[in-house]
Amino acid sequence: MLEDKDRTELSDLGEFGLIDRIAQSVEITQKSTVKGIGDDAAVLGTGKVKTLISTDLLLEGIHFDLSYVPLKHLGYKAVAVNLSDIYAMNGKPTQITVSLGLSSRFPLEAIDELYTGILLACDKYNVDLVGGDTTSSISGLTISVTAIGEASEENIVYRNGTKETDLICVSGDLGAAYLGLQLLEREKAIFKDNPAIQPDLTGHDYVLERQLKPEPRADIIDILELEKVVPTAMIDVSDGLSSDLMHICTQSGVGCRVYIDKLPIDHTSAIAAEELNIDTTVAALNGGEDYELLFTVDLKDYERIKDNPAIRVIGHITDKGDGYNLVAGEQIIPLTAQGWKHLEA
Repeated sequence: MLEDKDRTELSDLGEFGLIDRIAQSVEITQKSTVKGIGDDAAVLGTGKVKTLISTDLLLEGIHFDLSYVPLKHLGYKAVAVNLSDIYAMNGKPTQITVSLGLSSRFPLEAIDELYTGILLACDKYNVDLVGGDTTSSISGLTISVTAIGEASEENIVYRNGTKETDLICVSGDLGAAYLGLQLLEREKAIFKDNPAIQPDLTGHDYVLERQLKPEPRADIIDILELEKVVPTAMIDVSDGLSSDLMHICTQSGVGCRVYIDKLPIDHTSAIAAEELNIDTTVAALNGGEDYELLFTVDLKDYERIKDNPAIRVIGHITDKGDGYNLVAGEQIIPLTAQGWKHLEA
């Protein structure tokens, strides 16, 4: 171990600071490596059709809690969140690999249940499970999924391509997954204090499903293809709208304005937020795990998307000097990244 005087806490860097530090020491030597570290997926290949590869790691106690997450749902979600990274590059997934770290507390029947969910997701999104690895673990369940996809070179969308006056768009609605998580955590705390009290989740099916069984937005890729719209930048909303939008802005060297009254919030999310005493705007901006697609389009494409109910225009890109801002009526409020922060203590 290093002496304390040489120690830098990972929480001081955060996930993206650590990624940037690693990327600085990586030298690309293969001609087939088109895009390495720094986006939703790596891009490989020398032909017109490129291969997209993304990997996510899910750790018990960090990313999921088996006291309220069914193994079947967990398997499905583990695949879904990885496929979302491929869609975020404007690509289509084709295969996955799954690797597991398993402790002795998991019987064969539990693994069968996990793989039932994995294979359901594969079937729904037409991807093949083509391999992986298994190993023993002393620290609970670990799941690593690698998603492989493809896209034509001219259609691949990175995080760094947006420009001033582009429109900021998001699919679906925001904040529901976070609210579902808060409901589950509330009921867990109640049950822990009094096991005789059964969980009360009545009327919250939508937000619970958004947390436990998210669906990647394959349909948005099909819509954009049909409308002949190629976004200028794109990312999936995993860490929260504010954090993920700022990733796009930082990598593109621009600012942004988001209009609070344009944020898409489902009415069932509003009901859950009221019950939990959580501000819906805070949930929408910072909640995370929605796995909606956040993207920017050129102004000329507005007519092609404006009437589609699956897409909402929530703001526009500005000059870098204007910074990152929320607009609430006549007020302009600095936008801050307060979503999920990996590696924090």
